[in-house]
Amino acid sequence: MSVLLEFAMFPTDKGDSVSEYVSQIIKMIDESRFSYKLTAMGTIIETETLKEALEMVNKSYEILEPYSNRVYSSINLDIQKAKSGRIEKKIESIESKIGKINH
Repeated sequence: MSVLLEFAMFPTDKGDSVSEYVSQIIKMIDESRFSYKLTAMGTIIETETLKEALEMVNKSYEILEPYSNRVYSSINLDIQKAKSGRIEKKIESIESKIGKINH
C-alpha cells in the first residue's frame, strides 16, 4: 500500500516567520525511513500504512506543542493499495507528458 500524506503544520502565535519551528518537523521527517518532498507550502510523505502517516502528523504536533498555544495544520491523504514509490512516479508521469507536448 502507498499512503501519500501532504500536510503543513505550524504555530500560529510565533509571528511572521515560523521556519525555526517547522525546521524541527522537517528534521524529524528527514530522520525517518520515509520518502518525502519539501515544498514551499507543505511536505509530502509516502508511508506504507495510514497508521504510519497519522503517526508522522502526531509526532509533528508533539514537536510544536511545547512551544505554542495554537497550532494550525492542513492534511490531505491519497491511499492506494498495491502501489509504492508514488512520489517520484507521479512527478515523472507528468514531466514525461509535458516533454511530449513540447516536442
